[in-house]
Amino acid sequence: MAVWSRMRRFLGAPASVMSAIIERLGVWIGGDPMERRQVAFSIAIIALSAKMAKADGVVTLDEVAAFRRLVEMPPGEARNVERLFDLARRDVAGFEAYAARIAALYAPGDPMLSDIIDGLFEIAKADTMIHEAEIAYLAAVAERFGLDEDDFERIRLRHVVPEDGDPYVILGVSRALGFPELRRHYLGLVAEHHPDRLVARGVPPEFVAIANQRLAVINVAWARIEHERRPQDATA
Repeated sequence: MAVWSRMRRFLGAPASVMSAIIERLGVWIGGDPMERRQVAFSIAIIALSAKMAKADGVVTLDEVAAFRRLVEMPPGEARNVERLFDLARRDVAGFEAYAARIAALYAPGDPMLSDIIDGLFEIAKADTMIHEAEIAYLAAVAERFGLDEDDFERIRLRHVVPEDGDPYVILGVSRALGFPELRRHYLGLVAEHHPDRLVARGVPPEFVAIANQRLAVINVAWARIEHERRPQDATA
């Protein structure tokens, strides 16, 4: 069953406040745990994207358009997503409350929290650039999710300057490592961020574009390191 059907079943009657929907997720004890994680991820992306829309001072439908480019959805679901975006925009609760409630849905250090930040960066690029106010917003959300500064910087570089950013930072690896260790680390990242791995931990299949784009940046960073290091390392 697609995530959209799960969301409709979970939401039931239309809610008037997005913060109440997130709160309902926190006490949802029935059903499949994977279903809960997929619905939570989807609502987190929608709610926090809507709050991010105000970060640069301009509220448009670009975020909804970016969401539709990022996510596979049947044509008939677009209106329902727009309603959820609008609920979050109009909700008097601040993004801090949203972020705290969403973080509480996951165990500390759950990689799904990083996946949410990754998806939000994709949506922030809707108008071809990420504003400083949006980066500050995402940093604040990441902090409430328990991500440290290094974790956030790796995610930021994958989106803001993937071709020019430090490839070692992007991959989260030390320059002091030899080429074989670097390659093992790279292969580990490829396995960790493979679309199948993300789906297995609760990212809905409809969001697989997040994994594909992340892998593309990881591969570019590795190609730069390989070009720099392989000719110089006799142990390769």
